[in-house]
Amino acid sequence: MNRKPARWMCTLDERILEYLEEEGWSTPKLISQRMKFNASRGRVEERCEMLAQVGLIVPIYEGSEMYELTGDGRDYLVGGVDVELRPRPSPDAIRG
Repeated sequence: MNRKPARWMCTLDERILEYLEEEGWSTPKLISQRMKFNASRGRVEERCEMLAQVGLIVPIYEGSEMYELTGDGRDYLVGGVDVELRPRPSPDAIRG
């Protein structure tokens, strides 16, 4: 597996994607509680929104904080998607 992350991505993004692959779906609150390292709910929520902007995860329904992997998210985890080739997500577009 040779993943192709974008320069804007961080280790937390990888762990969120892996967690969603394992669990099927989750919320930022549950992810932050169950992850093996310290990440606040706000930080996980911010990263989820960034990952959603590039199509690696998606809310289960409009306006939801429950996320699941997309097909592209699964493909990324096995090295089939180069996220650097996608438009960079905008931190300004994150819900406030």
